[in-house]
Amino acid sequence: MIISKLSGGLGNQMFQYAIGRHLAMKNNSALRLDTSGFRYYKLRNYDLSCFNIQENIATLEDLSHVLLPSDTPVHKVGRYLKAKIANHRPIQYIKEQKIDFYPEILTLGDNTYLDGYWQSEKYFSDITDVIRDEFTVKNKPDPINESYLEEIKNCESVSVHVRRGDYVFNPTANQVHGFLGLGYYQKAMKTVLEKIDSPRFFIFSDDPEWVEGNIGINVPTTCIKHNSIKSYEDMRLMSTCKHHIIANSSFSWWGAWLASNEDKIVIGPSRWFRNSNYNDLDRMPENWLRI
Repeated sequence: MIISKLSGGLGNQMFQYAIGRHLAMKNNSALRLDTSGFRYYKLRNYDLSCFNIQENIATLEDLSHVLLPSDTPVHKVGRYLKAKIANHRPIQYIKEQKIDFYPEILTLGDNTYLDGYWQSEKYFSDITDVIRDEFTVKNKPDPINESYLEEIKNCESVSVHVRRGDYVFNPTANQVHGFLGLGYYQKAMKTVLEKIDSPRFFIFSDDPEWVEGNIGINVPTTCIKHNSIKSYEDMRLMSTCKHHIIANSSFSWWGAWLASNEDKIVIGPSRWFRNSNYNDLDRMPENWLRI
């Protein structure tokens, strides 16, 4: 089996699922999702159940076969269950070392445990149709989201994702990513106006009050702010838009990537990370525009 460790928010979990799904398909194997970390990580929840994925959660028995390194927080659990490994083929533990794309990962065989973020399209580019199909929302939208979907479909819609929150107020997130700044969004929206006739901007943000007080542009604009506990509904709306201005966020990355418009314009930041020591060349598809 292939076991993929899930962590972080919805966008991160989608990348972790996608690489696991690809590796499982290459090995004609089963994919298991390790959600055990969410028992202790209170800032985020397991969120993939909203999609039409192959949702097989790893059991304690499955995890007992993972050959954990001694510095892994759950190493004690592995030791406690070590006796069970004797009668089963052990599972190799693979931890992502850097954020670069490593093609060698896709040559791994069966019985592999994946621990990382794996945030590159290249990890699942061979199965894009499968991923797009499985990352569709199970449930029908409620009336208010259905109304927005119709509006989005019937205009030259542009999703704009403004992520502030932890990127502003959490010291670690601010140091690694950081808020892109008002200038980025003004430049990106100006670029859209130069390329598209009569666009309508649909803005998604974890800080809608800041958006409404700062992003002023003399074109039709709608701030979506009713899906606070249903992030997948925002992603469904974003992915229905025809064009996209994304943040340095895996959430809006997926909103843009899942969009089916073949002529879509996707604008992203010239640097994904505030820290210049991080290599972000594999972060966005080559046909997306960096500014």
